[in-house]
Amino acid sequence: MSSTKRTSLFVTNSVFIGRSLLHSLRNTEALIMAILLPIILMLLFTYVFGGAIDPSGHYVNYVVPGIILLCAGFGSSSTAVDVATDMTNGIIDRFRTMPIRSMNVITGHVVASLVRNLIATGIVIIIALIVGFRPTTSIMAWCAAVGVITLFILTFTWLYAAIGLVARTPSAASGYGFALLFLPYISSAFVPTNTMPHWLQGVAENQPITPVIETIRSLLMGTSVGNYVWLAIGWCLFLLIGSILWSTWIFHKKAGRR
Repeated sequence: MSSTKRTSLFVTNSVFIGRSLLHSLRNTEALIMAILLPIILMLLFTYVFGGAIDPSGHYVNYVVPGIILLCAGFGSSSTAVDVATDMTNGIIDRFRTMPIRSMNVITGHVVASLVRNLIATGIVIIIALIVGFRPTTSIMAWCAAVGVITLFILTFTWLYAAIGLVARTPSAASGYGFALLFLPYISSAFVPTNTMPHWLQGVAENQPITPVIETIRSLLMGTSVGNYVWLAIGWCLFLLIGSILWSTWIFHKKAGRR
């Protein structure tokens, strides 16, 4: 009996993941924008603002980790809209009539978002290398950086899934999700926090994005990560677990337990 349940759960997740990936491929405009916007911002900050911020010409090495997280956040934000669409178009009621766990539709959106965001992040890193990004690190540090990026994407994707469940309409989900995209700007993504007004430094240094950026930057540039890595992992795990619990509670409240 338990073997049958495990197989059924695997098949259900596979179907929902495949469904979400197909939706991503069909929505080519959103997929292209999720890749193009971070690239445009990277080129803008590197070639337009970079000379003023860092006249030495090495600003690209500083800004790329922030662009990577901006790319991840922008790509994950579409999850809120996808989840809100499913919750409002009646398809969840249809899934509830089938012998499946309808909550797996949310898991499908999350995994599909993780896959497409990792691909988009890889493309952004390739473009960064073309425009002059020169990481000085080891293979192990690269793997660690990819691990932190993956954890960050997974965390924010679940957070956006929760937002999609809470929102009454897809448009509202898009608006709520867009607000989170401002967090990288109030961090060390584009300028050091010590250049900010004193009252803003406290916000920038104690929000979740800054330790993640500093961890990725240190890993890619071969400098000491210090306590940033533990703060980054701690923040991500805290938000990830909270988002999963929040999503589960809201889904069961809205769609009924199955």
